[in-house]
Amino acid sequence: MSSSTDSVVAIYPGSFDPLTNGHLDLIARSSRLVGRLIVSVLNNDAKQPLFSVTERMDMLREVTAGLANVEVDSFDGLLVDYASARGATLIVRGIRAVSDYEYELQMALMNRRLRPEIETMFLLSGEAYSFISSRLVKEVVRLGGDVTGLVPASVEVRLAERFRPAPILNPVSR
Repeated sequence: MSSSTDSVVAIYPGSFDPLTNGHLDLIARSSRLVGRLIVSVLNNDAKQPLFSVTERMDMLREVTAGLANVEVDSFDGLLVDYASARGATLIVRGIRAVSDYEYELQMALMNRRLRPEIETMFLLSGEAYSFISSRLVKEVVRLGGDVTGLVPASVEVRLAERFRPAPILNPVSR
């Protein structure tokens, strides 16, 4: 016997630059609520990402490989147009704090105005992840801090490679 949620296709959009354990928590939890979850990387030319869209998609595929109903994709343009083209009727968004809610509410209301048939579902971040953001993770790594437990291990490796200091080719002797 299948539930009515088996036919629901949802989109979880984001920059995922980099993917954090907070994102992964939301992916795992929302994948249990829908028939198919499309985790989609926003291709935003206005931002200077740390990782390319392809790299972010690869990282997402690595860490979601065990979730049979999760698919990874990318998009640009209006989210609701992309969702409609993919047959999605639900957009999943994570909320960490009240400040997130204000922004996400504006986006959800605009999306509803543009495509009333597509709903937005807010999921609260797990308590352990409520302070994590991609921006904060990048800053900590850039300054030499430890992000163990904040990002999946495979992402941590990629971050370490990206922020590895360049070798000194011609050291000056004193």
